[in-house]
Amino acid sequence: MSVGDGGLRVSIDKDSGVAVLTLDRPEKLNAIDLGMAAELASAWREFRFDDSVRALVITGAGERAFSTGLDRGADVPQPNSPYMVDDPLVAIGPKANDLWKPVIAAVNGMACGGAFYLLGESEFVVADETATFFDPHTTYGMVSAYESIYMAQRMPFGEVARIALMGTAERVSARRAYEVGLVSELAVSGGALAAAVECAAVIASYPPEAVQGTVRALWSATEVARAQALAHAPYLVSLGNLPNEHQADLFTARRTAFRTR
Repeated sequence: MSVGDGGLRVSIDKDSGVAVLTLDRPEKLNAIDLGMAAELASAWREFRFDDSVRALVITGAGERAFSTGLDRGADVPQPNSPYMVDDPLVAIGPKANDLWKPVIAAVNGMACGGAFYLLGESEFVVADETATFFDPHTTYGMVSAYESIYMAQRMPFGEVARIALMGTAERVSARRAYEVGLVSELAVSGGALAAAVECAAVIASYPPEAVQGTVRALWSATEVARAQALAHAPYLVSLGNLPNEHQADLFTARRTAFRTR
């Protein structure tokens, strides 16, 4: 087991062949800073070479959040051009790092914004019955591009549009997320990680060549549409995002009331 400077904790069970990656910044609601982003990318790439690990689980520490996306304190300078965007989360997922071993997301508490990069590149999602999902981008004057594209692979169009456009005013319950296909299994409160690890252990017991081929085939079914959509995302973000100082003003004045559906 190890914890990097950015707060990513990794544990490996050699007997079952399952690795668990834990976003370990509970005091920050497991928000992803630049250090953690780099550690995630490095970990996924290293697991390509570790044949003892045949399935993986990604989760968040504590009870309050899986992750709330990019840490608001992260300093990410942007080029002065609508054709270039530096997205610090673009490579935090397994598929972005050419890992085709199965990954299961175990969601506890809130999963919002940039957390969708990780949910979007997982094979399926197991969630505590108390988990919630939302996308705050539009509330704070930001374009929900990457997040919406990933979620469009998971849910009906209308559900994705509602999550993206309602911002912080509405949160999707774990039950509703299960009903629309984002979540594949509901676990009792605090039970998502154990349920996800149980699934991962079953998958890890199968011949890895067949499993990885199946993962690759599944992603091939949507790869062209996803790749084309993601190619447009940087321009949409660059053109549609408010300047950082205006985003900060909106964040400071953010609403605290929301409804859960």
